[in-house]
Amino acid sequence: METEALALAQEIDFSMWGLFARATLTVKLVMLLLMVSSFWAWSIIIQKHISYRAARREADRFDRAFWSGEPLDELFEQIGTQPSGRSEKIFAAGMIEWRRSHRNDGGLIAGAQSRIDRSMDVAIAKEAEELQRGLPVLATVGSTAPFVGLFGTVWGIMHAFIQIAEQQNTNLAVVAPGIAEALLATGLGLLAAIPAVIFYNKLSSDSDRILAGYEAFADEFATILSRQLDS
Repeated sequence: METEALALAQEIDFSMWGLFARATLTVKLVMLLLMVSSFWAWSIIIQKHISYRAARREADRFDRAFWSGEPLDELFEQIGTQPSGRSEKIFAAGMIEWRRSHRNDGGLIAGAQSRIDRSMDVAIAKEAEELQRGLPVLATVGSTAPFVGLFGTVWGIMHAFIQIAEQQNTNLAVVAPGIAEALLATGLGLLAAIPAVIFYNKLSSDSDRILAGYEAFADEFATILSRQLDS
């Protein structure tokens, strides 16, 4: 009997596709959801990696231009009022408000410093929203995928026990396929969750460092404008 059961078990396809094909509709839907979530998470990870690397390069390039000694008005004329770079947008927001704060007679409207600071803060907030877009998806996948996979596993094992009860047979050929199908759902859940958690933490840290650089630049730029206001 045991030899016959082992022979039947060896004939069963235990590949991932074979396990998926034999799974119940509910477990199949769970697996598909987890695979889609995994691909979605990886697409965000790759896109953010490219975006953050470009943001760092742009910030370094603008930082060199800003501290090159070139007059700020000339630098502003070069980049324009609607630049494409993130650092340039923050600089442009401060310069636009700086120019708007001048009266026709050349004097400054009261409260210029606070308006300039507020304009740059708004620009930084917009860039922060753009930089962090998609990160909540990684957090959601990382926190929920294991539980979704566990649900698929529980459902699959329940279905396996129902088959055992119906066939009144507990040999390996009956038990193994159902258990393997169920555990595949947990494996897919972990496969989706682990990279999402790791890269969420990394990308959040990268985003915070980039934003800290923007805030530091805004403070330095505000200090320069403050000296001109005082003079």
